[in-house]
Amino acid sequence: MTRRPPARRAQAGLTLIEVMIATAILVIMMVLAWSTISSTMRSRSTFEKFEERNHELRMAMGRVVADLESAYLSRNEDAQAANPRTLFVAKNGGKIPELRFSSLAHRVLWADANESEQTVISYLAHDSREHPGQLDWLRREQRRPSNLPPDDEPAEYDVLAHDIQSLKIELWNWKNLEWQDTWDTTQSDGQKGWLPSRVRITLTLKDAGDHDYKLSTEARILMQEPLNFVQ
Repeated sequence: MTRRPPARRAQAGLTLIEVMIATAILVIMMVLAWSTISSTMRSRSTFEKFEERNHELRMAMGRVVADLESAYLSRNEDAQAANPRTLFVAKNGGKIPELRFSSLAHRVLWADANESEQTVISYLAHDSREHPGQLDWLRREQRRPSNLPPDDEPAEYDVLAHDIQSLKIELWNWKNLEWQDTWDTTQSDGQKGWLPSRVRITLTLKDAGDHDYKLSTEARILMQEPLNFVQ
């Protein structure tokens, strides 16, 4: 007697509950994947902003050190002039003190330019136009030193660093071996005819967590003796 194989049962489809469970698992996996991608993108953006900020500050500090290392005074000018061409003046006041000095740090870009390496550089504070309430640190360069008032001379302005909380300038007085926050070579009762041997600059800024942090650098002024070309 021949036996017939048992008939196969028709394959059943997914039930509604199974579809809902599979959909929920898929949604959870998509949410987790998007959360991971979003977190990675935020971390990358934060890191890039940190690197850009770090680069800006390193460039600013390097520029200041280069300018200060080339600071100089000269005896080859009118000693009675109200606005001497070579000077070193540091005034303490406000969040960012003013610093103005003569330097040989100008970069001559053209071979036939009617200018030399001599320049007068100032560092000063300025309220940001793009971000009200933000304080920027500016560099002012006067290419051709003269005896005119500084505000009457054309100059170039560059933003050294954005969004500065405060700035501290300390000048090493090698005569009394002390740091001081003011200097003035234009006054007879000041430091006429001599420069500080070192300048220390400390910037205070805000990090991403709105906490203060400080960045400091120090420059050594190389030309301590005033220039004196005897004819």
